[in-house]
Amino acid sequence: MIKFGTGGWRAIIGDDFTKANVQLLTAALARKMKQEGVEGSGFVVGYDRRFLSLEAAQWACEVMAGEGIPCRLVNRDAPTPLIMFAVKYYDMAYGMAVTASHNPAIYNGIKVFVKGGRDADETVTADIEKYIAAIKPEEISVIPYDEALRSGKVEQINPQNAYLDSIIRGINMDAIRSRDLKIVLDPMYGVSKTSLQTILLTARCDVDVIHERHDTLFGGRLPAPNVETLGALRSYVMEHGCDIGIATDGDADRLGIIDDKGQFVHPNQILVILYYYLLKYKGWHGPAVRNIATTHLLDKVARAFGEQCYEVPVGFKYISAKMLETNAVIGGESSGGLTVRGHIQGKDGIYAASLLVEMLAVTGQKLSEIYENIIGEYGRLFMAERDYRFTHERKQEIMKLLMEEKKLPEFPYEIEKVSYLDGCKVYFKNDGWIIARFSGTEPLLRIFCEMPEKVTAEAVCDIMKEFLHL
Repeated sequence: MIKFGTGGWRAIIGDDFTKANVQLLTAALARKMKQEGVEGSGFVVGYDRRFLSLEAAQWACEVMAGEGIPCRLVNRDAPTPLIMFAVKYYDMAYGMAVTASHNPAIYNGIKVFVKGGRDADETVTADIEKYIAAIKPEEISVIPYDEALRSGKVEQINPQNAYLDSIIRGINMDAIRSRDLKIVLDPMYGVSKTSLQTILLTARCDVDVIHERHDTLFGGRLPAPNVETLGALRSYVMEHGCDIGIATDGDADRLGIIDDKGQFVHPNQILVILYYYLLKYKGWHGPAVRNIATTHLLDKVARAFGEQCYEVPVGFKYISAKMLETNAVIGGESSGGLTVRGHIQGKDGIYAASLLVEMLAVTGQKLSEIYENIIGEYGRLFMAERDYRFTHERKQEIMKLLMEEKKLPEFPYEIEKVSYLDGCKVYFKNDGWIIARFSGTEPLLRIFCEMPEKVTAEAVCDIMKEFLHL
């Protein structure tokens, strides 16, 4: 079964991620393009460093060639935001990236993009699933990759320079050049090194890189930049006196940051910091967009500047759509993905990192100082996060309890409202909230709680855990 989640289709290699399924998904997308009459715009495919990513990208090209749709393949492993940029740059109706993003190494997958370089929304992915169900494997026509390349049905491209130039044009490079910043990058064995290093070296930064080799096992760890996985980056920042440590996930659409004191800067904090910087220092105007499991401190900053913060379900496609609708300045999520107005309409860890470096140069402050100034002005909120694995039976029990029967534990705080937009989210009247929702990319139940005190956030998580018998 090919089912799209919040971040595309992801599956275990050799289980559901197979040549047959990649061909099936691509054939379905080709049929959809023909039905919509957009096959003439062509199609772009890119891939990351995961096992079978290159081969899967070529399998997709073979199907597109067999369907008579002009296909362009990015000719090197590439960041997902670069591939999204290529869809926009070449004015294509659709494109795809072969990646499982931050999932464990045994996974691979496909993200589908639509016109403008946006993530395909649930309407598009549901439509693709319908086409998949109607196709028989023997109906799929393919042209071998080398033959398709020789005949011109597939073209190899390298849009990297255009992508980098688009970022450089949006960054105050002169300000960065004046600061002589020392930066260390951790691509986590993924695909961000060339892009980030090129931008920062062009801005005359002193740049070191760790974990840069091609390793399909990601050094034996999860390619997700979080507090558990960035120990080596933290050590490097402290030992070498770096101004900032920047990490990106496997396909470089998310980032993780270590500040000048060696502290992990949570993605919630990054989102707040960048929004504050864009409003106060760059003089931008406009709302912010966050998903339902992301900090409400963003709302406080928005209100202080006379702006609004919109809440959407988890999945960056919802953030992109709401940003487009409201002309928002920034949109982001607590898992490390964000985007800024004027760039691609999707997550880009490379652009976000470049903007953070610009902020250090323009403000002349340390990253740790900037966040302390913000919480000194707006107050501090603490988030607790828990992940729990479950059986199919337990998932059904929890879904029934929370979503159908709408039962809640006895909380020691007055409840303002409850939302079932995505999972079950309880809003308290004391600036706090808790949400329990099932991940759309991994078999996990996730609980997030944000409160004015850390001990309180942990305690409320424990109440939900006990109530759900986890």
